[in-house]
Amino acid sequence: MFARVREDVACVFDRDPAARSTWEVMTCYPGLHALVMHRLAHWFWGHGFRWLGRATSHFTRWLTGIEIHPGATIGRRVFIDHGMGVVIGETAEIGDDCTLYHGVTLGGTSWNKGKRHPTLCPGVVVGAGAKVLGPITIHPGAKVGSNAVVVRDVPPGATAVGIPARIVDAAADPARVAKAEQMGFSAYAVTRDQDDPVSMAIHGLLDHAVETDRRLEKLIGLLERSGVHLADELATADKFDPNFLGKIVD
Repeated sequence: MFARVREDVACVFDRDPAARSTWEVMTCYPGLHALVMHRLAHWFWGHGFRWLGRATSHFTRWLTGIEIHPGATIGRRVFIDHGMGVVIGETAEIGDDCTLYHGVTLGGTSWNKGKRHPTLCPGVVVGAGAKVLGPITIHPGAKVGSNAVVVRDVPPGATAVGIPARIVDAAADPARVAKAEQMGFSAYAVTRDQDDPVSMAIHGLLDHAVETDRRLEKLIGLLERSGVHLADELATADKFDPNFLGKIVD
């Protein structure tokens, strides 16, 4: 129990730059409170104490503004940021390391019993106000843009935006994604398929940065295979010979 809470606190620090202290996270983050209380409600539900499970869920909704049915299955290191207005249905399944923002609905599209809510695989991000509806699967690493309405499966690593949601960046370059995160820019709903000139410029810069990194890595590899240890040359910059590249060519 306490190990899970420590994991939850750690993932808040990983994904929210506004988090300043453990005490602040423990006392002022409703998403954390909702997940801890859900574990108790889910235990009641799974052991046949259905009313206690619903009552615990109802109290949590009043306290945090986040409504999670006690029958929902939620994995480890899930982060609900802000959280107001989040609704998670009975048969919803959320994998490890997922992130949900405020106003998200994981809902059903029918009144039939059985599996009627979405499954989020590990590493999924669902933006603010998004609606993910029906017994669909959002595959690992996929992202759902803010206010999107998703009623079909989303492939691994893809981004779904719009109403109804369409798939964009289905084959996003992992190197470009990593570079964006390194630069502090990770706008999951900004894609190269949009006609927005700012979006196109951002992705052009990211592609250029990635290609430059690749060329530099290749150049350093060639130099090292030629017997030049670039790290040693740079470490002794005062003795650096500006003509050493010409010597290698000769």
